Amino acid sequence: MTIDIDHKSGYCFGVEFAIQMAEDELDEEGALYCLGDIVHNGMEVERLAAKGLKVIDHKELAELHDCKVLIRAHGEPPETYKLALKNNIELIDASCPVVLKLQNRVRNAHQKVKKEEGQTVIYGKQGHAEVVGLTGQTANEAIVVMNDEDLDQVDFTKPITLFSQTTKSTKGFGKLVGKIKSKIADTAPEMEEEFNINDSICRQVSNRDPHLEVFAQNHDVIVFVSGKKSSNGKALFQTCKANNERSYFIESETELEADWFSTDDKVGICGATSTPNWLMEQVKEALGKIE
Repeated sequence: MTIDIDHKSGYCFGVEFAIQMAEDELDEEGALYCLGDIVHNGMEVERLAAKGLKVIDHKELAELHDCKVLIRAHGEPPETYKLALKNNIELIDASCPVVLKLQNRVRNAHQKVKKEEGQTVIYGKQGHAEVVGLTGQTANEAIVVMNDEDLDQVDFTKPITLFSQTTKSTKGFGKLVGKIKSKIADTAPEMEEEFNINDSICRQVSNRDPHLEVFAQNHDVIVFVSGKKSSNGKALFQTCKANNERSYFIESETELEADWFSTDDKVGICGATSTPNWLMEQVKEALGKIE
């Protein structure tokens, strides 16, 4: 069988930047704290833990003093920076530049819409690290929506400023915009001009969806490599599955099963924005040994 690794899969530049910053510090100091998993991939977290990266949560951060802590690509709310200053913690800020820019946009827009007695709405997953950082820019006043039920929190008779978590799908965002427009038309059509739409989705991430549609169709079998915690991984795998029924989700090469393949198959290996290239290479090497 022939085996191809998708050249567009693997880390987005924000994750790659964060991991490089962590490795540079670890090479110099031999130890470093990280606020949350640096990436939603257990294999990579284990690799960096072996080099001295210790994952902590916000409760543990509050108990630390006089040390260094890495902020991962997802970004953090203002409270984290205030706590670090109070506890004399040196922050190694690996927040993705796209996320930092969005945080500034959300903060400024929220200050403006509040003066108009309006609302800031964020399309994203409640509790996701990036969303926590974004809502933090609004003193946690922003409304987070993912599905129709979440829209019950929104007052459609008031101005609405909409943003998106950077890693959400453009299709999902488009559907949400349509639903909000419909709600406004039914409730308060005079507010249609007060609906401010900001497509803040990272195109390096969203463009992978149409690319994987073609990649999945052009191979007999798809092996999708991702951590099970990755929401991006779950979404991209569904794209593969919808375009190729013989698509399989694995975390590592140990989960490969020989009966998925035949000798004349054209196999494609791909992954999430949190999937390291070295892991996809390991999967390819293991596939080459299947008889």
